Amino acid sequence: MSTLYIVATPIGNLDDMTFRAVKTLKEVDVIACEDTRHTQNLLTHLEITGKRLIACHAHNEAASSQGIINLMEQGLSVAYCSDAGTPGVSDPGSRLVRAVREAGFTVVPIPGASASVTLISASGLSGKTFTFEGFLSPKSGRRKTRLKELLDRNEAFIVYESPFRIIKTLEELKAIDDTRKLVLGREMTKAFEQFIYGTPSEVISQLKVVKGEFAMCVLPPEKQRDDEDAEEEA
Repeated sequence: MSTLYIVATPIGNLDDMTFRAVKTLKEVDVIACEDTRHTQNLLTHLEITGKRLIACHAHNEAASSQGIINLMEQGLSVAYCSDAGTPGVSDPGSRLVRAVREAGFTVVPIPGASASVTLISASGLSGKTFTFEGFLSPKSGRRKTRLKELLDRNEAFIVYESPFRIIKTLEELKAIDDTRKLVLGREMTKAFEQFIYGTPSEVISQLKVVKGEFAMCVLPPEKQRDDEDAEEEA
């Protein structure tokens, strides 16, 4: 039975590729990917050659999924990689997984890097609950509304943001509640990795370089964090 392998790839540092992921990419017949050029660079780094690459991205995922199923019906095994991190987590891949399952084939995840989990590990968050929001709406009104909804939960939440909107998003957080602490990760695992901790105002004042990829963990209110820490100790 042909299998679709969902392969997590590094979010920056290529040495974060797992042994199992490398082995999988070497053994499959076809590699589907968000950007063939990006994945080819990764394969070159890993010294994997001679692989057939096909594009499967946000704009063609439905049609490409059927093409991948056709290949699997011919007995071929397929790996899917998004550009960075785990496919289907604020990345293409979920439609492909659904289509392949509905066609009766097996889907096997090959876990690895994830920007959200990487940020959580460096945030100091001790609570048991957090919301993964991913990318917020590019429209200011919708973004503000959603930020207020997330803040009103009094739980940690994680959002991804582009360098073009990160300051706007921080300013909107500041306007809604400038007491909530957050951890901002920039270019995680890369040469210029940076983590900034503080209120929205404090983070804005410390953010000197607005380049690269951003992930932000907004922490619960301080009293709630203290209560959760006490519960963990008990």
